[in-house]
Amino acid sequence: MKETFCFKKFKIDQERCAMKIGTDGVLLGAWTDVDFEPQSILDIGAGTGVLSLMLAQRCDALTIDALEIDENAYEQCVDNFEASPWGDRLYCYHAGLDEFVDEMDEVYDLIISNPPFYSEKVSSGNTLRDLARQNDTLPFTELVEGVSKLLSDAGRFSVIIPFKETEVFINLANAEALYALRVCHIKGHEDAPFKRSLIEFSRTKADTIVEVLIIEKERHVYTNEYIALTKDFYLKM
Repeated sequence: MKETFCFKKFKIDQERCAMKIGTDGVLLGAWTDVDFEPQSILDIGAGTGVLSLMLAQRCDALTIDALEIDENAYEQCVDNFEASPWGDRLYCYHAGLDEFVDEMDEVYDLIISNPPFYSEKVSSGNTLRDLARQNDTLPFTELVEGVSKLLSDAGRFSVIIPFKETEVFINLANAEALYALRVCHIKGHEDAPFKRSLIEFSRTKADTIVEVLIIEKERHVYTNEYIALTKDFYLKM
């Protein structure tokens, strides 16, 4: 049965993808800086293709490449790209990051990733979903090493990770000469603990800008900041 998620300017079919559309991906796609006008973008672990499609809506980059190792998700991503208004700028590779790095000579101005989070084994009863969530399919070390090889000199790397992993991830990136430009800590509501961190890296050291984003004032009542960030995408905003 078809599972479709409709945004304002495109739609996502997701019945073949283990990881469905969620707040994390939409936050990352909306928060990532494109004001520096990247001409080439790489989406690592594309899933449905939502990040690539959001960036295609937000900027004029001529090349938007996506990378997806799972065959079903890859096929769904290709279909979503072809059904979108930006199909001529979007391309998905069916490959893992390690083989892509070995074969690719190009570099990218912007790399974006909503990577698998969980280093511990998780079990939801859905094997494909569990694999998509476990970072042994794309360990953070492999991710930052790959980004270091594929990012242009003036490029940016944008990622969303669990809040508790923030310091570890930044240290891993620093070891690859990637430095945090912006960090945004996310919590569901005022009294909730921080859950996620959005981080933007570059090859240039600078003072890190640290922000906080709260999603809801109360259940289904969203903060002005969250509405401002996502209103170009969500139908309900």
